[in-house]
Amino acid sequence: MNNEQEQINDNTNEQLEAEHSVQTPEESNAMEIEPTNGASKKKSLLIPILICILGVVSVVAVFFVVKSLLPPEKVPAPAPQVDARFTEDSTEILFTKETSPRVDASLATQPLMNAFLKNFTGQTDEELGVEYSNTHPGYVKLINNEADLIVVTEPSEGELALAAEKNVELDVTKVVNEGFVFFVNKDNPVNSISMEDLVKIYTGEITNWKELGGNDAEIIAYQRPENSGSQTGLYSLVLKGEQVKIPTVKESVQLSMAGIVDYVASYENSIDAIGFGFYYYVNTMYYNDNLKYLAVDGVEPTYKTIQDGSYPILSAYYIVTRKGDENQNVALLKEAMLSPRGQKVASEAGYVPAK
Repeated sequence: MNNEQEQINDNTNEQLEAEHSVQTPEESNAMEIEPTNGASKKKSLLIPILICILGVVSVVAVFFVVKSLLPPEKVPAPAPQVDARFTEDSTEILFTKETSPRVDASLATQPLMNAFLKNFTGQTDEELGVEYSNTHPGYVKLINNEADLIVVTEPSEGELALAAEKNVELDVTKVVNEGFVFFVNKDNPVNSISMEDLVKIYTGEITNWKELGGNDAEIIAYQRPENSGSQTGLYSLVLKGEQVKIPTVKESVQLSMAGIVDYVASYENSIDAIGFGFYYYVNTMYYNDNLKYLAVDGVEPTYKTIQDGSYPILSAYYIVTRKGDENQNVALLKEAMLSPRGQKVASEAGYVPAK
């Protein structure tokens, strides 16, 4: 009896243990879901990271694609470095009397050359002791290697031919601007003239002032000798290939600019005369208040109209050297004249800077 009871009790205990060991559906699901939720969390973090990476890659790719389609960037050129010796306020001595190149100048540019030399050497006019000639003699000296650098008007055909004959090539560089002007006596009623009428005067087509609104009087058109700077200017700036009329009055070809100024300014001799020359010479070096400048195509020649380019007959003075000259002092002088320092010197001397 007892054995049977014990057997029953054992069976009951085993059944109870089995019942306790059986998992409920909630417990079973909970055990299965736990590892699944961990993987899901990892996946949920990985996806945004991948999206971010793809976004960055896309932005970079788009940037380079767009950049490749745009025109090349224009990188501004660095500002040129000015040698301290050539700044506007520099007073550094560049030459001694012994190292200064041999120079010459035209009549109208002698004050300019003197201003350059005084600034670059620290010497006075007396200490410099430069003996100048004029335009054509200056070219001859340069071509014959008797001068290293000259400041003059542009070379004439005759001067170019002489250079070619001597196998010399000229290097011509503008240093200051200038105006080519026409002037009459202040009592002449004509105040303005056209370029076309200027050509007609010097080719002989217009011979009387009444054709230009003036007096019924013959026009006396003064000229300069061949190879003079102002006569070369008449040919190149006004006539431009037209044949000039030979003056009928012998004395109307004057040997100097001062001679033309004096004749035109004189009421008794030449109230009906017309002359020409370069603005700086007539307005500064040999000024005469009995003259008046003719406006050309409605524009009067003044420092301002020459500077801003509105005056129609513009000219210049040039630095002329021999090409191939290996004298370093010649190159230094030329560079100094064209530098901010040199251009300030030119302006202070009354010339119109080229830069």
